[in-house]
Amino acid sequence: MNNKKITKLPASELQIMRILWNGHPEMARSEIEQALDGEKRLAPTTINTLLSRLEKKAFISAKRVGKTNYYTPLVSKKTYQRLESQTIIEQLFDGSLTNFVASLYDGKSISIDQKEDLEAFLDSLDWGQKKE
Repeated sequence: MNNKKITKLPASELQIMRILWNGHPEMARSEIEQALDGEKRLAPTTINTLLSRLEKKAFISAKRVGKTNYYTPLVSKKTYQRLESQTIIEQLFDGSLTNFVASLYDGKSISIDQKEDLEAFLDSLDWGQKKE
């Protein structure tokens, strides 16, 4: 990715990125449109506009073959998730992962399976030295 800062995407652009992340490299607009059919119906011109915006923001690249553009993500799903997660934790929970997890629990939205998955994940981390 270029030196451009990764920014939060509007829902419509994120919808396009999700299709590209879950698809295959070099997807044509027609393939993206087809994937959208199960979701929100957008006009081909709207899809082209969204793709142009994503390209301008350096989230995707476009390669022209004949009369067709093929689009490839330049920002990975994992990178975007990490940055969005950090932003949410910093802006809504004062940078506290504990406050974030507590808010999920307070809403009773963590199942036993999720709790066990979270514990297993935390146990697998390399914590380095403990704070004193």
